[in-house]
Amino acid sequence: MDQGNISKVTEFVLHSFSVPPELQLFFFVLFTLLYVFVVLGNFLIVFTVISEPALHTPMYFLLSNLSFLDVCLCTLVTPKMIADFLTEHKTISFEGCMAQVFFMHVFAGGEMMLLVAMAYDRYVAICRPLHYATIMSLQKCIGLVVASWLIGILHSISQFVFIVNLPFCGPNTVENFFCDLPLVVKLPCTDTYILEKLTMAYSAVMALNSFVLLLISYMVILVTVRRQSSAGMAKARATLTAHVTVVTLFFGPILLSYASPLNDFLLNKILSVFYTVFMPILNPLIYALRNKEMIVAMQKLRKRHVSS
Repeated sequence: MDQGNISKVTEFVLHSFSVPPELQLFFFVLFTLLYVFVVLGNFLIVFTVISEPALHTPMYFLLSNLSFLDVCLCTLVTPKMIADFLTEHKTISFEGCMAQVFFMHVFAGGEMMLLVAMAYDRYVAICRPLHYATIMSLQKCIGLVVASWLIGILHSISQFVFIVNLPFCGPNTVENFFCDLPLVVKLPCTDTYILEKLTMAYSAVMALNSFVLLLISYMVILVTVRRQSSAGMAKARATLTAHVTVVTLFFGPILLSYASPLNDFLLNKILSVFYTVFMPILNPLIYALRNKEMIVAMQKLRKRHVSS
Protein backbone atom coordinates (compact mmCIF):
# COMPACT_ATOMS: atom_id res chain seq x y z
CA MET A 1 0.00 0.00 0.00
CA ASP A 2 1.26 3.44 -0.89
CA GLN A 3 1.92 5.15 2.42
CA GLY A 4 1.48 8.54 0.77
CA ASN A 5 -2.16 7.75 -0.07
CA ILE A 6 -3.06 6.66 3.45
CA SER A 7 -5.27 9.13 5.32
CA LYS A 8 -4.70 8.82 9.04
CA VAL A 9 -7.73 8.48 11.28
CA THR A 10 -8.22 11.67 13.30
CA GLU A 11 -11.27 10.59 15.29
CA PHE A 12 -13.18 7.49 16.30
CA VAL A 13 -16.94 6.95 16.29
CA LEU A 14 -18.29 5.49 19.54
CA HIS A 15 -21.27 3.15 19.29
CA SER A 16 -22.76 3.64 22.71
CA PHE A 17 -26.12 2.27 23.85
CA SER A 18 -28.98 2.59 21.38
CA VAL A 19 -31.37 4.73 23.38
CA PRO A 20 -34.75 5.88 22.00
CA PRO A 21 -34.92 9.69 21.69
CA GLU A 22 -37.66 9.93 24.31
CA LEU A 23 -35.38 8.20 26.87
CA GLN A 24 -32.17 10.07 26.16
CA LEU A 25 -32.86 12.81 28.70
CA PHE A 26 -33.80 10.20 31.32
CA PHE A 27 -30.49 8.33 30.92
CA PHE A 28 -28.60 11.62 30.82
CA VAL A 29 -30.06 12.61 34.21
CA LEU A 30 -29.69 9.08 35.64
CA PHE A 31 -26.01 8.68 34.82
CA THR A 32 -25.29 12.26 35.83
CA LEU A 33 -26.71 11.54 39.28
CA LEU A 34 -24.76 8.27 39.47
CA TYR A 35 -21.54 10.05 38.53
CA VAL A 36 -22.13 12.77 41.12
CA PHE A 37 -22.71 10.06 43.73
CA VAL A 38 -19.45 8.34 42.73
CA VAL A 39 -17.44 11.53 43.09
CA LEU A 40 -19.07 12.76 46.30
CA GLY A 41 -19.22 9.33 47.95
CA ASN A 42 -15.62 8.40 47.29
CA PHE A 43 -14.20 11.82 48.06
CA LEU A 44 -16.21 11.80 51.30
CA ILE A 45 -14.32 8.63 52.25
CA VAL A 46 -10.99 10.25 51.35
CA PHE A 47 -11.81 13.43 53.29
CA THR A 48 -13.06 11.48 56.32
CA VAL A 49 -9.94 9.31 56.46
CA ILE A 50 -7.71 12.39 56.20
CA SER A 51 -9.67 14.40 58.79
CA GLU A 52 -10.35 11.75 61.44
CA PRO A 53 -7.25 10.66 63.45
CA ALA A 54 -8.97 7.40 64.49
CA LEU A 55 -8.88 6.34 60.83
CA HIS A 56 -5.16 6.95 60.39
CA THR A 57 -4.54 3.22 60.04
CA PRO A 58 -3.14 1.14 57.16
CA MET A 59 -6.56 -0.28 56.22
CA TYR A 60 -8.20 3.12 55.83
CA PHE A 61 -5.11 4.58 54.15
CA LEU A 62 -5.40 1.90 51.47
CA LEU A 63 -9.18 2.34 51.33
CA SER A 64 -8.87 6.08 50.67
CA ASN A 65 -6.48 5.36 47.80
CA LEU A 66 -8.96 2.83 46.40
CA SER A 67 -11.66 5.50 46.52
CA PHE A 68 -9.39 7.93 44.65
CA LEU A 69 -8.71 5.30 41.97
CA ASP A 70 -12.45 4.66 41.65
CA VAL A 71 -13.07 8.35 40.97
CA CYS A 72 -10.26 8.37 38.37
CA LEU A 73 -11.61 5.27 36.62
CA CYS A 74 -15.18 6.56 36.52
CA THR A 75 -14.18 10.08 35.45
CA LEU A 76 -12.13 8.73 32.56
CA VAL A 77 -15.19 7.52 30.62
CA THR A 78 -18.47 8.48 32.32
CA PRO A 79 -18.65 12.24 31.53
CA LYS A 80 -18.12 11.47 27.85
CA MET A 81 -20.83 8.79 27.94
CA ILE A 82 -23.22 11.21 29.67
CA ALA A 83 -22.61 13.92 27.07
CA ASP A 84 -23.15 11.44 24.24
CA PHE A 85 -26.70 10.73 25.40
CA LEU A 86 -27.61 14.18 24.07
CA THR A 87 -25.37 14.02 20.99
CA GLU A 88 -26.22 12.38 17.71
CA HIS A 89 -22.65 12.30 16.41
CA LYS A 90 -20.69 10.42 19.08
CA THR A 91 -17.00 10.85 18.33
CA ILE A 92 -13.71 11.08 20.18
CA SER A 93 -10.42 12.44 18.89
CA PHE A 94 -7.57 10.07 18.10
CA GLU A 95 -5.54 11.53 20.98
CA GLY A 96 -8.52 11.29 23.34
CA CYS A 97 -9.05 7.66 22.37
CA MET A 98 -5.41 6.75 22.96
CA ALA A 99 -5.55 8.55 26.33
CA GLN A 100 -8.59 6.47 27.34
CA VAL A 101 -6.83 3.25 26.33
CA PHE A 102 -3.71 4.16 28.30
CA PHE A 103 -5.29 5.44 31.51
CA MET A 104 -7.98 2.75 31.60
CA HIS A 105 -5.24 0.15 32.05
CA VAL A 106 -3.32 2.37 34.49
CA PHE A 107 -6.33 2.77 36.77
CA ALA A 108 -7.70 -0.78 36.38
CA GLY A 109 -4.27 -2.36 36.81
CA GLY A 110 -3.52 -0.12 39.79
CA GLU A 111 -6.84 -1.02 41.41
CA MET A 112 -6.16 -4.74 41.00
CA MET A 113 -2.83 -4.38 42.77
CA LEU A 114 -4.33 -2.16 45.47
CA LEU A 115 -6.96 -4.82 46.22
CA VAL A 116 -4.10 -7.31 46.60
CA ALA A 117 -2.38 -4.86 48.98
CA MET A 118 -5.60 -4.56 51.01
CA ALA A 119 -5.82 -8.35 51.23
CA TYR A 120 -2.22 -8.44 52.47
CA ASP A 121 -3.10 -5.83 55.11
CA ARG A 122 -6.02 -7.97 56.34
CA TYR A 123 -3.80 -11.06 56.37
CA VAL A 124 -1.23 -9.35 58.60
CA ALA A 125 -3.91 -7.82 60.86
CA ILE A 126 -5.71 -11.12 61.46
CA CYS A 127 -2.95 -13.72 61.19
CA ARG A 128 -0.07 -11.76 62.72
CA PRO A 129 -1.72 -9.18 64.98
CA LEU A 130 1.24 -8.79 67.34
CA HIS A 131 3.50 -7.74 64.46
CA TYR A 132 0.89 -5.68 62.61
CA ALA A 133 2.15 -2.24 63.61
CA THR A 134 5.72 -3.17 62.71
CA ILE A 135 4.95 -4.84 59.38
CA MET A 136 2.31 -2.36 58.16
CA SER A 137 4.29 0.79 58.86
CA LEU A 138 3.54 4.06 57.12
CA GLN A 139 6.53 3.50 54.83
CA LYS A 140 5.22 0.02 53.91
CA CYS A 141 1.75 1.41 53.16
CA ILE A 142 3.13 4.18 50.96
CA GLY A 143 5.32 1.62 49.23
CA LEU A 144 2.31 -0.62 48.52
CA VAL A 145 0.35 2.29 47.03
CA VAL A 146 3.30 3.46 44.91
CA ALA A 147 3.90 -0.12 43.76
CA SER A 148 0.23 -0.43 42.76
CA TRP A 149 0.46 2.71 40.62
CA LEU A 150 3.78 1.67 39.09
CA ILE A 151 2.49 -1.79 38.17
CA GLY A 152 -0.60 -0.22 36.63
CA ILE A 153 1.54 2.20 34.61
CA LEU A 154 3.96 -0.52 33.47
CA HIS A 155 1.05 -2.79 32.56
CA SER A 156 -0.49 -0.02 30.48
CA ILE A 157 2.78 0.92 28.76
CA SER A 158 3.41 -2.71 27.84
CA GLN A 159 0.05 -2.72 26.01
CA PHE A 160 0.02 0.83 24.73
CA VAL A 161 3.44 0.72 23.06
CA PHE A 162 2.18 -1.88 20.58
CA ILE A 163 -0.86 0.05 19.35
CA VAL A 164 0.01 3.75 19.45
CA ASN A 165 2.08 3.58 16.24
CA LEU A 166 -0.19 1.21 14.32
CA PRO A 167 -1.55 2.55 11.00
CA PHE A 168 -5.11 3.65 11.75
CA CYS A 169 -6.25 4.60 8.27
CA GLY A 170 -9.60 2.95 7.65
CA PRO A 171 -12.23 1.63 10.08
CA ASN A 172 -12.80 3.98 12.99
CA THR A 173 -15.92 2.64 14.74
CA VAL A 174 -15.56 1.43 18.34
CA GLU A 175 -18.45 -0.76 19.51
CA ASN A 176 -18.53 0.66 23.02
CA PHE A 177 -19.04 3.97 24.82
CA PHE A 178 -15.28 4.40 25.32
CA CYS A 179 -12.09 3.27 23.59
CA ASP A 180 -11.66 -0.27 24.87
CA LEU A 181 -8.29 -1.78 23.91
CA PRO A 182 -9.59 -5.14 22.58
CA LEU A 183 -11.90 -3.24 20.23
CA VAL A 184 -9.44 -0.52 19.21
CA VAL A 185 -6.67 -2.99 18.38
CA LYS A 186 -8.93 -4.54 15.72
CA LEU A 187 -9.18 -1.28 13.76
CA PRO A 188 -5.71 -0.68 12.21
CA CYS A 189 -5.46 -1.30 8.45
CA THR A 190 -3.01 -4.15 8.96
CA ASP A 191 -3.13 -7.69 10.29
CA THR A 192 -3.37 -7.46 14.09
CA TYR A 193 -4.63 -10.98 14.84
CA ILE A 194 -1.58 -11.97 16.90
CA LEU A 195 -1.54 -8.62 18.69
CA GLU A 196 -5.24 -8.97 19.55
CA LYS A 197 -4.62 -12.34 21.16
CA LEU A 198 -1.50 -11.15 23.01
CA THR A 199 -3.16 -8.05 24.52
CA MET A 200 -6.24 -10.04 25.54
CA ALA A 201 -4.15 -12.84 27.04
CA TYR A 202 -1.85 -10.45 28.92
CA SER A 203 -4.70 -8.54 30.55
CA ALA A 204 -6.67 -11.71 31.27
CA VAL A 205 -3.68 -13.41 32.90
CA MET A 206 -2.99 -10.36 35.07
CA ALA A 207 -6.63 -10.17 36.20
CA LEU A 208 -6.89 -13.94 36.77
CA ASN A 209 -3.62 -14.13 38.72
CA SER A 210 -4.65 -11.22 40.93
CA PHE A 211 -8.06 -12.81 41.56
CA VAL A 212 -6.56 -16.22 42.42
CA LEU A 213 -3.99 -14.59 44.71
CA LEU A 214 -6.77 -12.77 46.52
CA LEU A 215 -8.85 -15.93 46.92
CA ILE A 216 -5.85 -17.81 48.31
CA SER A 217 -5.08 -15.03 50.79
CA TYR A 218 -8.67 -14.96 52.07
CA MET A 219 -8.72 -18.75 52.40
CA VAL A 220 -5.51 -18.62 54.44
CA ILE A 221 -7.06 -15.99 56.72
CA LEU A 222 -10.21 -18.06 57.28
CA VAL A 223 -8.21 -21.22 57.99
CA THR A 224 -6.10 -19.28 60.48
CA VAL A 225 -8.98 -17.75 62.41
CA ARG A 226 -10.81 -21.10 62.67
CA ARG A 227 -8.20 -21.99 65.27
CA GLN A 228 -9.00 -18.86 67.24
CA SER A 229 -11.96 -17.97 69.43
CA SER A 230 -15.48 -17.64 68.07
CA ALA A 231 -15.25 -13.90 68.68
CA GLY A 232 -12.14 -13.74 66.53
CA MET A 233 -13.90 -15.73 63.82
CA ALA A 234 -16.89 -13.38 63.86
CA LYS A 235 -14.64 -10.33 63.64
CA ALA A 236 -12.68 -11.86 60.77
CA ARG A 237 -15.84 -12.71 58.87
CA ALA A 238 -17.18 -9.20 59.34
CA THR A 239 -13.90 -7.74 58.13
CA LEU A 240 -13.58 -10.04 55.15
CA THR A 241 -17.17 -9.77 53.95
CA ALA A 242 -16.69 -6.27 52.53
CA HIS A 243 -13.35 -7.16 50.93
CA VAL A 244 -14.60 -10.38 49.33
CA THR A 245 -17.72 -8.63 48.04
CA VAL A 246 -15.72 -5.85 46.40
CA VAL A 247 -13.17 -8.28 44.92
CA THR A 248 -15.89 -10.50 43.47
CA LEU A 249 -17.86 -7.60 42.01
CA PHE A 250 -14.70 -5.99 40.59
CA PHE A 251 -13.07 -9.05 39.03
CA GLY A 252 -16.28 -10.85 38.01
CA PRO A 253 -17.26 -8.49 35.17
CA ILE A 254 -13.64 -8.07 34.05
CA LEU A 255 -13.01 -11.81 33.80
CA LEU A 256 -16.40 -12.34 32.17
CA SER A 257 -15.62 -9.67 29.58
CA TYR A 258 -12.43 -11.51 28.64
CA ALA A 259 -14.28 -14.84 28.49
CA SER A 260 -17.17 -13.53 26.37
CA PRO A 261 -16.94 -13.11 22.57
CA LEU A 262 -15.81 -9.68 21.43
CA ASN A 263 -18.70 -9.55 18.96
CA ASP A 264 -21.22 -9.71 21.82
CA PHE A 265 -21.25 -5.93 21.91
CA LEU A 266 -24.28 -5.49 24.19
CA LEU A 267 -22.83 -7.75 26.89
CA ASN A 268 -19.47 -5.96 26.72
CA LYS A 269 -21.19 -2.59 27.07
CA ILE A 270 -23.19 -3.76 30.10
CA LEU A 271 -20.05 -5.17 31.75
CA SER A 272 -18.17 -1.95 30.97
CA VAL A 273 -20.88 0.13 32.65
CA PHE A 274 -20.74 -2.15 35.67
CA TYR A 275 -17.01 -1.84 36.38
CA THR A 276 -16.66 1.83 35.36
CA VAL A 277 -19.83 3.24 36.97
CA PHE A 278 -21.52 0.83 39.37
CA MET A 279 -18.41 -0.57 41.06
CA PRO A 280 -17.20 2.93 42.09
CA ILE A 281 -20.72 3.43 43.52
CA LEU A 282 -20.73 0.15 45.44
CA ASN A 283 -17.38 0.72 47.12
CA PRO A 284 -18.59 3.67 49.28
CA LEU A 285 -21.78 1.74 50.11
CA ILE A 286 -19.92 -1.44 51.09
CA TYR A 287 -16.98 0.12 52.90
CA ALA A 288 -18.73 3.13 54.46
CA LEU A 289 -22.35 2.28 55.24
CA ARG A 290 -21.45 -1.22 56.50
CA ASN A 291 -18.48 -0.03 58.54
CA LYS A 292 -19.20 1.19 62.07
CA GLU A 293 -15.85 2.98 62.43
CA MET A 294 -16.42 4.89 59.19
CA ILE A 295 -19.99 5.80 60.14
CA VAL A 296 -18.88 7.09 63.56
CA ALA A 297 -16.06 9.08 61.95
CA MET A 298 -18.47 10.64 59.43
CA GLN A 299 -20.88 11.57 62.23
CA LYS A 300 -18.06 13.22 64.18
CA LEU A 301 -16.99 15.07 61.05
CA ARG A 302 -20.54 16.30 60.44
CA LYS A 303 -20.98 17.46 64.03
CA ARG A 304 -17.62 19.22 63.93
CA HIS A 305 -18.53 21.18 60.80
CA VAL A 306 -22.11 21.91 61.96
CA SER A 307 -20.91 23.24 65.34
CA SER A 308 -18.28 25.41 63.65
